[in-house]
Amino acid sequence: MYNKVETNMNFVDREKQTEKFWEDHDIFKKSMEQRKQGETYTFYDGPPTANGKPHIGHVLTRVIKDMIPRYQTMKGKYVPRKAGWDTHGLPVELEVEKMLGLNGKEQIEEYGMEPFIKKCKESVWKYKGMWEDFSGTVGFWADMENPYVTYDDNFIESEWWALKQIWDKGLLYKGFKIVPYCPRCGTPLSSQEVAQGYKTVKERSAVVRFKVVGEDAYFLAWTTTPWTLPSNVALCVNPNETYCKVKAADGYTYYMAEALLDKVLGKLGNEEEGVKAYEVLETYTGKDLEYKEYEPLYACAAEVAAKQHKKGHFVTCDNYVTMSDGTGIVHIAPAFGEDDANVGRKYDLPFVQFVNGKGEMTEETPYAGLFVKKADPEVLKDLDAQGKLFDAPKFEHEYPHCWRCDTPLIYYARESWFIKMTAVKDDLIRNNNTVNWIPESIGKGRFGDWLENIQDWGISRNRYWGTPLNVWECEGCGHQESIGSRAELAERSGNPDDAKVELHRPYIDAVTFKCPDCGKTMHRVPEVIDCWFDSGAMPFAQHHYPFENEDLFKQQFPAQFISEAVDQTRGWFYSLMAESTLLFNKAPYENVIVLGHVQDENGQKMSKSKGNAVDPFDALETYGADAIRWYFYINSAPWLPNRFHGKAVQEGQRKFLSTLWNTYAFFVLYANIDGFDATKYKLEYDKLSVMDKWLLSKLNTVIGAVDDNLGSYKIPEAARALDEFVDDMSNWYVRRSRERFWAKGMEQDKINAYMTLYTALVEICKCAAPMIPFMTEEIYQNLVCSIDKNAPESIHLCDFPTVNEAYIDKELEKNMDEVLKIVVMGRACRNAANIKNRQPIGNMFVKAPFELSEYFKEIIEDELNVKKVSFTDDVSSYTSYTFKPQLRTVGPKYGKYLGQIQKALAELDGNAAMAELKENGFITLKSVSDDVKLAEEDLLITMTQMEGYVTEGDNTVTVVLDTNLTPELIEEGFVREIISKIQTMRKEAGFEVMDKIMISYQADDKVAAIFDKYGDAIKADVLGLDVVAGSVDGYEKEWNINGETVLLGVKKGE
Repeated sequence: MYNKVETNMNFVDREKQTEKFWEDHDIFKKSMEQRKQGETYTFYDGPPTANGKPHIGHVLTRVIKDMIPRYQTMKGKYVPRKAGWDTHGLPVELEVEKMLGLNGKEQIEEYGMEPFIKKCKESVWKYKGMWEDFSGTVGFWADMENPYVTYDDNFIESEWWALKQIWDKGLLYKGFKIVPYCPRCGTPLSSQEVAQGYKTVKERSAVVRFKVVGEDAYFLAWTTTPWTLPSNVALCVNPNETYCKVKAADGYTYYMAEALLDKVLGKLGNEEEGVKAYEVLETYTGKDLEYKEYEPLYACAAEVAAKQHKKGHFVTCDNYVTMSDGTGIVHIAPAFGEDDANVGRKYDLPFVQFVNGKGEMTEETPYAGLFVKKADPEVLKDLDAQGKLFDAPKFEHEYPHCWRCDTPLIYYARESWFIKMTAVKDDLIRNNNTVNWIPESIGKGRFGDWLENIQDWGISRNRYWGTPLNVWECEGCGHQESIGSRAELAERSGNPDDAKVELHRPYIDAVTFKCPDCGKTMHRVPEVIDCWFDSGAMPFAQHHYPFENEDLFKQQFPAQFISEAVDQTRGWFYSLMAESTLLFNKAPYENVIVLGHVQDENGQKMSKSKGNAVDPFDALETYGADAIRWYFYINSAPWLPNRFHGKAVQEGQRKFLSTLWNTYAFFVLYANIDGFDATKYKLEYDKLSVMDKWLLSKLNTVIGAVDDNLGSYKIPEAARALDEFVDDMSNWYVRRSRERFWAKGMEQDKINAYMTLYTALVEICKCAAPMIPFMTEEIYQNLVCSIDKNAPESIHLCDFPTVNEAYIDKELEKNMDEVLKIVVMGRACRNAANIKNRQPIGNMFVKAPFELSEYFKEIIEDELNVKKVSFTDDVSSYTSYTFKPQLRTVGPKYGKYLGQIQKALAELDGNAAMAELKENGFITLKSVSDDVKLAEEDLLITMTQMEGYVTEGDNTVTVVLDTNLTPELIEEGFVREIISKIQTMRKEAGFEVMDKIMISYQADDKVAAIFDKYGDAIKADVLGLDVVAGSVDGYEKEWNINGETVLLGVKKGE
């Protein structure tokens, strides 16, 4: 028969046993193998880096990415799930630098590139075992034995093919551009990387006096980056705005924008002393000031300009200058900003770059060796000392930092390699519009906006550990070629061994060949590529496409489903879309679930420094995988932030998992007592009770709802449907049917109850298996595999349940919903009257727009312990209502009528007015005006109840409970209390469910009379053999029952 079920909630140990069962029996492999002939449903797993530990956010991504493929597999589809590892890039280098005690590129090169690369290759697997254990514990199924690895030569060769395709289309180019640059890492960052590292910082800006040549006047110009001022070569104004020459109260004459005069100079005035802040002398358009010269701020910049034989230090014009901040005049340093660079090209300005690759001021400046941000206060101090600083206001803004090492980025002119994404902007937008984004607002908004403002992809990195950029350049004439494969490389070099060279630095750097134009040697350019290109290449590179597996790639492209956190909008989601558009001009994915970040219970971002980070291994060991999975599924829409904390996880565990488990335990307990074997019976629908048919109807309705919702990627909706059903099954069906399982023998009604509950348990477990794979497996093994040797070996080898339409009875479900609604209201009335449910009540009246049959009335009577439930058209005699105006809302609407409204409301027939309010949603006070219509929010409503009655209701149903208790009712309630206490003592004494017992009591004559009168009824309910006054020499306990002291005793019968 079935194994005995422990009712403790120690799910963690049981999950470990289930995980071992899956491993021992290769269940994941079998689930893949049996669906090989099915329709392919492709899921791409965004590759994590194995040199970093998993965090709690990875639990969320893992459980979402596991659940949908499990569901689709149970739907009969073949769902390949190849795990992957992201192995290149700065994070790996930084980890190795730290391990070796190195700091920066110079020390890496002193250590040696080859040994450094070998250490990087070792480092990427540092936490591989931890990730695999983590994935197993959380129930994440993927092919970990044959993963794709981005440092693998086959993977890199596929990337080379892709880059060669992009090169041949003329979209890969080398440009001298302003790039976001990390001075610590010595490399530029792509725009999507920059987007991930913004921080709010407080800094000082500078409003600087630039002396006009030939005049005792100054241009007032503003900058947020004082460290760029030594490299200043021009000023810029908006040609279409108005500028003024003014005499200011500080004694200086200034040129600046008219629109900002008060904002900048206003503080110089003194109204009390009659001092004006400024006096306008002349006005100009910005265009009038073009080419007006000023004296260089720093001599070093003038010297460089002279050496370049270029004119600088004059006013330029450009429309990018705005009147929202500053002075309307902007300082120009073409080496440090895209707008500045554009102006520099337009006016052929000198190129001055007094910052080196480490982000330090160069020796030409007075600040040699200082990091740019540390140079800011020194620049301000010097300018102030020279009388050139007008002001240095503090300001707060979002500033980009390196997402890997946290160093402030600088915008820096340098040569880099770019992919011309701007050329495929329309294709990107069109392809994005084919994707089902969940939520849609991310695809249309955050991601769509990103594509609308797309920039060329800065693809190169001046680093070591990464996919080498496959471009060779001639040392003589500068001719360039892109190599698309190892075979092509060997052909160009003439050395067959070059087809076997490792595709990493420094090995690939040693491969050279002859220039076809001038005959000199061609060398590979030194850059590696952005590691985001690696992860974006996984759809084709994981298959070594196009060199092999062409059919396999076509079968598995595009993906039907991917999911990652919202920060991947400009990370993996973008790199996939960019490369797929460039190479195949189609979207690489069809459905995307975007996940919100996991926060602490106060909605704060988790971090080790704050001490609020949750260790995922600790959480899994404490609560178990199913409980955490369930929390993430049901808590909120997946794209919203999730507040993760123990209480919330435990609440879901208690409400859903424990309820399901206890219902299963209940079934097994009584099935074993009766020797019930579900394989020996059939579910005969025509013989079932109404309650059985209701549960089967609900079951099939919920199967359809879960199937529809998971098929539409609506995860919380699917979870809530399961949650509601399990609650109905346990707290309604089982509770209402309990006595059927207790009945003697094996009559048809008992068989029906067993078969109905068995069917519901097995089918709902199959339905929930993708979400809570551990518990459902354990229940399935015991309920199904223990009695049916021909059943699938695992629940995860079963088909997802299908709806049996013949079992769905919507009218029955509607009636039972109405019953439940009335029961909830009746319980509320009992609570309001402070009457326990064990105390019988004489009458309850129900006013409702429907009538229920006697069968359903009897359910309500039994559930609420009411002798008679009557439906009526009028309950007004039990309640009355009084109304007053809600001044907060009525005042603004009908202020002039307020006195009349108060009087009219006081004179209303309260019950008639309440009926009107429920029917129309408002009441009309015609005695005041036909225009005065008061809705519920306009009214303060007080309900008065007739003494001895309690009411509860909503807009459609009103329940009235008669709380007048007769002596007979009180006596019957006392008996129910006695039965309850004896049942409690049975448990406390450790008796088995079917043990017969002896019962004793010691009490006054009043209680003794009750035992005499109701002894047989008490025995029947508690499996009693006899009830005796005195003692039975067993387990005894004193109770206070409704104010009476009673000593009860129980003893196992002979």
